[in-house]
Amino acid sequence: MLRLSRACKKHLTISKKYLNPEVLARLSRLDLKARLVVEGFMSGLHASPFKGFSQEFADYRQYMPGDEPKRVDWKVYARRDRFYIKEYQEETNLRAYILLDKSGSMSYGTKVSKLEYAKYLSASLAYMLFKQKDSVGIATFDTAIREMVAPSAKRSNFMQILKIIDAAHAEGETRLSTILLQLAQKMKRRGLVILLSDLFDEPDVVIRSLRSFRYRKHEILVFHILDQDELDFPFTKSAIFSDLEDGTEMVIQPQLIRESYKKRFRELLDLYRHRLLGSHIDYEVMNTDTPYDKALFAYLHKRAQLL
Repeated sequence: MLRLSRACKKHLTISKKYLNPEVLARLSRLDLKARLVVEGFMSGLHASPFKGFSQEFADYRQYMPGDEPKRVDWKVYARRDRFYIKEYQEETNLRAYILLDKSGSMSYGTKVSKLEYAKYLSASLAYMLFKQKDSVGIATFDTAIREMVAPSAKRSNFMQILKIIDAAHAEGETRLSTILLQLAQKMKRRGLVILLSDLFDEPDVVIRSLRSFRYRKHEILVFHILDQDELDFPFTKSAIFSDLEDGTEMVIQPQLIRESYKKRFRELLDLYRHRLLGSHIDYEVMNTDTPYDKALFAYLHKRAQLL
C-alpha cells in the first residue's frame, strides 16, 4: 500500500485546491493559474493509467561539456565514478489547436463566468502541451476570428498564447458554425482540435461544421462550457431576461417554464452527445463548478489514443 508523508499529503491538498475554479479565480496571473492547475492535477496522477504523459527514458551517455549538471545520474556516478546523463526520446509530435469562444454569451456566470472558466482551462491545456514539448496554437473568435497563432513548441509561442488568452473579453454575437468552417479551412496540417464554447448556435450546423474537421482527418475534443444556472434554471421570480449578445429583452415567469426549459435543455445536450460521439468527436459537458481535473483527464485520454 502506498503511504504518503505528512509533507506530501499537505502538498497534495494545497495543489488540488487550485483545481477548483472559484479558488483559482482569486489569483491574478494567468501563467500562475495554469501552472497550479496542472501541478495540482499531476500530484494526483501518480496512480493513474496515463504513464505516457512524460518523456520516456531512452539511454545513458557520457557527460559532455555544455550538458546541464541537473541531468547527471548521481546513482550511476556512485557506481562507476564517471558522469553519465539520461537521454530521453519524445513520445509524440502532437500538434494541437485550442479554439476559444469569446462571444457575448460566454460572459454569463454566477461565481465564475463561462469565459473565465474556459480561459483558465485553455491556459492549463496549453501549459500541459508546452511541458510535453508538443506544438500548440490558439484561435479566439466571436463573429470573426480575432486572434490566431499557429502551433509551435517554442516557449515564445506559448507565452504569446497566454497573452492572447489573458486579453480575451466576451463580446459580440455568435457565428460558431461559420467560424468553425473557416478555421477548418485554415488548418492545413492534421492535429488535435480542442474547442471550448457554450455552443450557442443551431446544433445541426454546429455539428456539421465540427464534422468538417473530421473530413480533414483532425481529431476533435469539445468542451461544452455551461453555467449551472443554465442547467438547473433556479430562478423563482418574474424578471426581464436579456440576451447577452444582441441585447434582446423578454419578461419571463420562471416557474411557468422551468420544467419545459430543463427538458429542452437535456434534449439539446443529448443531441450533441449522441451526434458528436457518432461522428467520433469526443464531447464533455463542463459547468463552471466542475474541477479542472475532469477536463485534463479527458485531454489525456484523447492524447493516449493518438500515441
